[in-house]
Amino acid sequence: MTQTIHLLTLNDAKAQAKRLRTQLQSDGTDISHSKSLELVASQHGYRDWNTFHAAIGNQPRALVSLGDKVSGIYLGKSIRGTVVSLETLNKGGWKRVGIELDTPVDVVTFDSFSSFRKRINATIGPDGRTKEKTSNGQPHLVLNL
Repeated sequence: MTQTIHLLTLNDAKAQAKRLRTQLQSDGTDISHSKSLELVASQHGYRDWNTFHAAIGNQPRALVSLGDKVSGIYLGKSIRGTVVSLETLNKGGWKRVGIELDTPVDVVTFDSFSSFRKRINATIGPDGRTKEKTSNGQPHLVLNL
């Protein structure tokens, strides 16, 4: 089974715990910082903070995450959009990404024919590029990092 949920970085998880503690305090419930860390770990399906911390470690932020706004070049055309699906394919950093474009892009270069795409699905490497290339040697998709 492949993983489709991006793990937070350690800093993201700590910030989430701080926001949780602050919100609970404003609602009249005081909890310790360690309790808020435990609650965040539980929300992400881990039995305790130490297990969660070990799972996410000090990894760098992922190339893309669900909901991210991205831009780049697709089949030679500039694009902007939102990541609507994401699947980790292996530990080498390859991901299957679905991007809903803000503005449809015409992917045909022939003058008397058009084919507009509103959504792109591609497999990208850790550098944000597809392995597949067009006839002129350019990657199908290149995301700006």
